[in-house]
Amino acid sequence: MSYIPAKPATLGLIQLRDIDLSEIIPFIDWTFFFLAWRLTGKFEGIETVHDCLSCKVTWLQQFPEADRPKAEEALKLHKDAQEMLRRFKDEKILTLNASFGIYPGYARDEDIYIQDHDATVVVPTLRQQHPSTDGFCYSLADFVAPENDYVGVFATTIQGVEDFAAIFEKDDNMYDSILVKTLSDRLAEATAEWLHTEVRKKYWGYAADEDLTVKEMLQTKYRGIRPAVGYPSLPDQSIIFTLDPLLKFKDIGIMLTENGAMFPNASVCGLYFAHPRSKYFMIGKIDEHQFVDYARRRGKNPEDLRKWLASNL
Repeated sequence: MSYIPAKPATLGLIQLRDIDLSEIIPFIDWTFFFLAWRLTGKFEGIETVHDCLSCKVTWLQQFPEADRPKAEEALKLHKDAQEMLRRFKDEKILTLNASFGIYPGYARDEDIYIQDHDATVVVPTLRQQHPSTDGFCYSLADFVAPENDYVGVFATTIQGVEDFAAIFEKDDNMYDSILVKTLSDRLAEATAEWLHTEVRKKYWGYAADEDLTVKEMLQTKYRGIRPAVGYPSLPDQSIIFTLDPLLKFKDIGIMLTENGAMFPNASVCGLYFAHPRSKYFMIGKIDEHQFVDYARRRGKNPEDLRKWLASNL
């Protein structure tokens, strides 16, 4: 997939600390918040419902009668979430940090090479073995040119979650504890959405004139993608250790467990691609031949790597 790479306005690592929560809240994807509470369905316009009875009744009437109890539950949950967000802001309970960088890079077959000064970080990727709907078998490396291109990395984290949730747990108030955690997970994702916007328009600058609403952003109508580590197109969670030298997780308060999990849990990490034809996809199942080749490229013993890719084998 040939294209002319866009030269970034800013190269190298940038870290942002104590990001203004008010900047991030509008980027929350409430659909996934409700899914975390096992409330399926669309609750469009819920943010416009005021406390008055007429507003609630009018909004609820758009749902079939059988779905109204669930919608009413979502309405109460959303109200409680708004109150918790108010506490987050007023009491300065949480700290939002981010680390990101745009680096020179290139691809060779299914390997992505990211150049940081004198060091080169290699990110091996997997390729689909069952075509996507457009007939192609994709690898993330397809979205990086074989020379003179750029690759981005990012991490966002919400600090202070566990300590605040523990206050409620001491009083056996598990509802508010879970509310804090699920909201913080959404804030980590919302920070990633906000940061990606900043990168596209300012730091990388390949979409400086982008003019999208948050709703359109949540529908991924922008150019470029930001696949997270452990997600369908980048399923090997151990890649997070490869990205650590580029992002310096500890500097923004993220610790990595031996299983590649991030602590605090309300953290997100991944890659940026600017290719105009880049898209999200699912690797799915791979055969033993590709797995062994991937282990070789990762420099790992296949048996040690198998646990990281169990769902793809």
